[in-house]
Amino acid sequence: MGLGSLARQCQAVTRYNLETIWERRAVSAVAIFGIAGVVGVLVAVLSMAAGFRSVVTGQARDDVAVVLRSGSTGESASILNHQDIQVLWEAPGVARGPDGPLVSPELFVIIDRKKIGAGTDANVPLRGVEAAGFALREQFEIVEGRNFEPGRNEVIVGDGAAGAFEGLLVGDRIDVGRASWEVVGRFTAGGGIAESEIWTDNRILQQMYQRGNSWNVALVRLRDADAFDAFEAALTDDPRVSLGAQRQTTYLAAQSEPIEVFISVVGWIIVVMMSAGAIFAALNTMYAAVSSRSREIATLRALGFSRLPIVISVMIESLVFGLIGAAAGGAASWFLFDGFRAATINWASFSQVAFAFEVTPELLTQGIVLALVIGAIGGFLPAVGAARRSVIGALREQ
Repeated sequence: MGLGSLARQCQAVTRYNLETIWERRAVSAVAIFGIAGVVGVLVAVLSMAAGFRSVVTGQARDDVAVVLRSGSTGESASILNHQDIQVLWEAPGVARGPDGPLVSPELFVIIDRKKIGAGTDANVPLRGVEAAGFALREQFEIVEGRNFEPGRNEVIVGDGAAGAFEGLLVGDRIDVGRASWEVVGRFTAGGGIAESEIWTDNRILQQMYQRGNSWNVALVRLRDADAFDAFEAALTDDPRVSLGAQRQTTYLAAQSEPIEVFISVVGWIIVVMMSAGAIFAALNTMYAAVSSRSREIATLRALGFSRLPIVISVMIESLVFGLIGAAAGGAASWFLFDGFRAATINWASFSQVAFAFEVTPELLTQGIVLALVIGAIGGFLPAVGAARRSVIGALREQ
């Protein structure tokens, strides 16, 4: 059989199969809904990991370095002193602004805000910043109220924290330590992790926690991304300090990785179990479809149609079910979950991070691929069975 003849046979049989799907709509819906459920769960669960990753790493830059005490894995476990900051001011590759080197020493503490978020406890980050901290975060913007005044017990709250936790709206007061602090502003920072934090004046926070002239972390803007290696080498070789530097992109990616992996693993375990059910549904649907058309298939074979077009047509029908299911499941996940606001613990800092589920094109593509795999597996055996069926036996069936 020539390729042209084969193509014509495939086209004819496939068109007939697809045109009769509506007549088998009840049994076809079982396979479609099964595949849609699997795709919907996959996209919904992984959109949580995508949203968390986007919040944590979305505003990270290669030309910004995160400097911690050598050996520290996070801000809470690091301590920097005044000499450390002086070394950073003088380090090679550091960018300068109108007020001097773009080095932002910051204090980072976790406060226990009881009755935040549906009446449960929540560990919320409280960060002490100075002028350089705002300069380093170019997308920082006060969207309600005003910025805090240095030297006063005032705080500004990230947009994510204000939306996820109770008692953090402009005009509210929070009790930290032995003092009461007024929320005077709400800010955004390009959708980054800073929006899950509370900010205040560095000096006031140092006094409250009796930290003297010390900080937890320093952010450093470099002249360009290529300046990082020389900057890191200078810190490593300086005997006066014991500091470690990472690109901000590398540091924040490591912060988000544990929970991303956990969510992805749990999500795929659920999806694999659901996929087994969807495959069985597809098998039953295609076997039923083949059985209901056994005489038509036998007639086609008697008219000279070969086995291969029969196999291809049944497989295409099963793949079409997969595509319809993928479209339905992906659309449902996008409608229900894209932009859905939630908060979870950041295992690296043990603080709450507010984020939004993010249904991305990559996740929808994964859903389509999974649906096609389910459709291919569910259609293969019925397709082969249809092609191998005895023509005479099928024609004799009532």
